[in-house]
Amino acid sequence: MATAHHPWGRVDADGTVYVRTADGERVIGSWQAGSPEEALAFFQRKYEALETEVVLLEQRLAATDLAPSAAAASVQRLIRTVTEANALGDLEGLRARLERLTENVGQRREEVKAAREHARVQAREIKERIVAEAEQIAAEATHWKSSGERMRELLDEWKAAPHAERAMEAALWKRLSAARNVFTKRRKAYFATLEAEREEVRISKEKLVADAEEIADSTDWGPTTSAFRELMRQWKAAGRADRDSEAELWKRFRAAQDKFFTARSEVFSAKDAALREHATAKQELLEQAQALLPVTDTRAARSALRGIQERWEQIGAVPRDSREQLESGLRRVEDAVRKAEENQWRRSSPEALARAEGTVAQLRSAIAQLEQQVERARDRGDAHAVRTAEEALTARRSWLAEAENTLAEFTR
Repeated sequence: MATAHHPWGRVDADGTVYVRTADGERVIGSWQAGSPEEALAFFQRKYEALETEVVLLEQRLAATDLAPSAAAASVQRLIRTVTEANALGDLEGLRARLERLTENVGQRREEVKAAREHARVQAREIKERIVAEAEQIAAEATHWKSSGERMRELLDEWKAAPHAERAMEAALWKRLSAARNVFTKRRKAYFATLEAEREEVRISKEKLVADAEEIADSTDWGPTTSAFRELMRQWKAAGRADRDSEAELWKRFRAAQDKFFTARSEVFSAKDAALREHATAKQELLEQAQALLPVTDTRAARSALRGIQERWEQIGAVPRDSREQLESGLRRVEDAVRKAEENQWRRSSPEALARAEGTVAQLRSAIAQLEQQVERARDRGDAHAVRTAEEALTARRSWLAEAENTLAEFTR
């Protein structure tokens, strides 16, 4: 057989096939079935198959999240295969590529380890946060419905969270379970106490309802109205019974209230109608009284007003919204008649007339004297004396005008 050469090996004359490596030639097989070129092609195809495996592993490592242990096992298997391969090609190159993959797998292993550690830390932080919130709810919660819902949410969050270290997770789960138990016990104790309190409230309100029903038929309107107000105050202060009892008791309590206040309203409506009639009658009397003004005959005005006043009192009460207008109107007429009587008396009193005349005379004399003082002070050039005398003169002239008006009242 003839020899044949290849960039990475040869076939000698006896059909032995060699591959060239860094350590020298290595026998990879014997070929007797054909030409040397066919031998080289056969063993080259075996190399190409190995190279294809290496390429596929490179792609797999680059494109997928293959576990580092599985990747390392695949690389080591191929390294052994390449080292011992009966193939013709750059086996050292393939081995170098696989060695680089070994480094990449090592780096991937460290990355996965770091990621796993980071995930464990995050998992621990998440579950510590869940446990801390659960313990706070267990210790402080008073809004039981929302707190119970939150406790269930925290349990779901725990189940969905990644796992931490086993020992740490076991300790945190123990704390979470304890917090849930404490919360459940506190909630049960609260509702047990609440149930007892509601029973006390129910008994208390039963008594209030009985009291309300007892006075519902009363016609002693004022005291009974006050009694119902007090019962309502006690009802509001008593708290709440259970829902069904509260609704039934309130229905009875309200029915008793309505019965009393409806009857009172009917009576008061009848009274109000009567009071409106009183107001109409008093309005007519007021118009008669106002017709006496202005007073020209005091005796006749007084006599007529007295009759109006007597009938006014006989009519009785009027509605509150009319009372002030009617009363103030009659008072103005009474004041006008009284003032007319006073003026009449002053005009018919000799003593009062004499006093008025004397006052006018005295003021006129004083004014004459002050006028002389002003003249003398001016002659002397005494400005201060002039000013003082003029101020006194101004005051007395004002007094004189008032006195003359009073005197004029007596002479009318």
